[in-house]
Amino acid sequence: MDSFKGKYERTSAENYEDLLKALDVNFLLRKAATVSTPVMEVSEEGGVWTIKTSTTLKSMELKFEVGKEFDETTPDGREVTSIVTLDGNKFVCVQKAKKDGQKSTKSIREFNGDECVYTMTIDGMDDFVCVQKFKRV
Repeated sequence: MDSFKGKYERTSAENYEDLLKALDVNFLLRKAATVSTPVMEVSEEGGVWTIKTSTTLKSMELKFEVGKEFDETTPDGREVTSIVTLDGNKFVCVQKAKKDGQKSTKSIREFNGDECVYTMTIDGMDDFVCVQKFKRV
């Protein structure tokens, strides 16, 4: 898992704006998110992993211990119970919405050498997939 650590810059995003729209993110935030080039930094200290994603406008941080459930508020404002598991070279994050009417999501960060493929899906929208690719910098 040490090979996961490092800085990555997004090189492509497929269906990202549609994902944000499906999660009810407003127009201005969607536009800001899609025109920026985020940098994702993956680190670990004492068994606690941190995935920090930064743009010129905003930084988001996901802190977790593999296999331990935790509560969080997502960047789009959903209150969720999350768990991150390890599946080979992948971090799999399941976010279950706490409130009725809010969406639950699953994201997979797959690390292959100098690339990270970040795939996101929304529960109940089985034919919809958002894929972002990041390259180590």
